[in-house]
Amino acid sequence: MDAIYGRRAVRDYTERRVPRSLLHELIDAAIQAPTALGEQPWVFAVIEGKGLLQDYSDRAKAHFLATFNPGNDPHSLKRDQLLDPTYNLFYNASTVVVIYAKTGWQFAATDCCLAAENFMLAAHGKGLGTCPVGFAHAWLDLSEIKTLLNISDENTAVLPIIVGYPTTAPSPVPRKMPEIVFSD
Repeated sequence: MDAIYGRRAVRDYTERRVPRSLLHELIDAAIQAPTALGEQPWVFAVIEGKGLLQDYSDRAKAHFLATFNPGNDPHSLKRDQLLDPTYNLFYNASTVVVIYAKTGWQFAATDCCLAAENFMLAAHGKGLGTCPVGFAHAWLDLSEIKTLLNISDENTAVLPIIVGYPTTAPSPVPRKMPEIVFSD
């Protein structure tokens, strides 16, 4: 319960890199998630290095801006931020873990989301911060990017997650009361 109530999206990281042994621990915790019929349809791409992630951030922002149709989407409010050359989608972290779903399984994306939550809660328990990054999602799902990451083109990007050592602990965000409907 402490991890559930204490984990927050972190958007400011120190220079300290996450040891690979710790990344393996977090991924091991992730794969303990429930999975429909035991399929375990996940693939984890670990991207490390601030310079590489800055380059990926710039490219992902350009792709998002070129392909996004704002309509009434609230993300259009972020357009100015995305146009800012100093804004880094990965908040200057040195590690991003992208969870990809193997294709051909009806519940693959759901299973990968369950693994993502385990990953983030385990990271919090180890004193690390995490933040899911939706703006990079479509770019990380491009064939040429999956090739760069040694990910089969048949796999689908589900969720990129920043992981690192936070500079500060974010404050809790007030939660709205949920709509709960009981059916008798």
